[in-house]
Amino acid sequence: MRLFASLLLAVTLMLAQTSDEKDVLAVVQKTFDGIGARDGDMIRSTMLPEAKVYSVRDAGAPAGTAVEDMAAQIAAAKVAMVERFTSPPRVLIRGRIAQVWGEYEFLRDGKFSHCGVDTATLFKTADGWKIATLSYTVERTGCKGQ
Repeated sequence: MRLFASLLLAVTLMLAQTSDEKDVLAVVQKTFDGIGARDGDMIRSTMLPEAKVYSVRDAGAPAGTAVEDMAAQIAAAKVAMVERFTSPPRVLIRGRIAQVWGEYEFLRDGKFSHCGVDTATLFKTADGWKIATLSYTVERTGCKGQ
């Protein structure tokens, strides 16, 4: 019985998120919400001013974009967009640096566009956690639910 209780406690502690983990995930979710709302200011509020966004496709070199350009492109979009994790992302934190890694899907006007992996590197600042880099793959096959 003690062994079971010890194992149950260990699993519970492993599954429990720390306050920092919740805060880090909230920043990434707010970025997704900004994409869905086509709200450039919301997106900018989650990132450092010098943040970069990188996309990686099957062919060609990774493409980097300044957060200002990405936020402006999304704000000007004419289609509805949804970006969401398809399973709980992994969160690693050490001190004032955090990494989020998770599989996602992207919808345009309610239809599947692509999936892939989102990774975000965040730093804890005086204003809270902020994204320094956001990188993602663009995949059209092998996606969950497709």
